[in-house]
Amino acid sequence: MDFQNLYFIALIPPQTICEEVTAIKTDFANHYNSKKALKVMPHITLKAPFKLYEEDQAKLLDWFRNLNLTPQNFTVHLNGFGCFDNSKAPVIYVKPEVSQALISLQKELINSFTSHFPEISVHYHENDFSPHMTVAYRDLSYEEFTKAWQVYQKKEYKASFEVNGLYLLKHDSKQWNIISEHFLQE
Repeated sequence: MDFQNLYFIALIPPQTICEEVTAIKTDFANHYNSKKALKVMPHITLKAPFKLYEEDQAKLLDWFRNLNLTPQNFTVHLNGFGCFDNSKAPVIYVKPEVSQALISLQKELINSFTSHFPEISVHYHENDFSPHMTVAYRDLSYEEFTKAWQVYQKKEYKASFEVNGLYLLKHDSKQWNIISEHFLQE
């Protein structure tokens, strides 16, 4: 049987915001026993992780590089924190303000992906896009989530960044690595 790689597509903020968000993730690791988010660079997922056979990577890269997306460069404003209050898998995240440009970009990307890779299923939440930049998940117990959310629901965090491209990432069995960037129109 052929080996399948794991990929996903995301927006990645500039280094300064990555450092600020990583400091928030570190706070969750130190105070709420949630370290898993530290393993992934700060990002906003546009296409959730998917598996693809090794021999299909060239097709994926070709599709990604030649995407024809309508949205031009735009700004993402990060404003405070949000959560997915699920007792089995709670998540706390930095909250991007929802904009038409962000929604359009993700929708066009998913539509293009499904037409080029119909054999790969699209997660239901990708059709009901809720942009977020995760700072605690997976190993965040519900008890620790409750404590953390009492603090973070009132905590302020504001930042903005210009989106001029999206990134295709591949997992190497230890970490995610950027393997391609698609630039938006200016």
